[in-house]
Amino acid sequence: MVNLAPAELEDWLSSEESKSVGDGEGGESTGHKSGRRIVEIKRTNKGELTDDQWDHMATVVGYIKRHLAQGGPDDGVENSNWRYSLMNWGHDPLKKDS
Repeated sequence: MVNLAPAELEDWLSSEESKSVGDGEGGESTGHKSGRRIVEIKRTNKGELTDDQWDHMATVVGYIKRHLAQGGPDDGVENSNWRYSLMNWGHDPLKKDS
């Protein structure tokens, strides 16, 4: 479900658009914090992942699936908070599979 490479996700997380969405009270949003953790996990060898890291990725997959099921806005997805939030969690709904 995570379709952004670590470098792509890092670049995204440094953008103002990324920081503009999510549920955070004056600080970093949950999704933005999760995105930073996803980068770390994706750069770890699978055989070295902790149970906590596997649990986090299960949370990530669940979030992405629920968010995608809600569907994007009718008036355009590209610059929507819906897409931006998904991207914070490592998934760009506009990215074509390669």
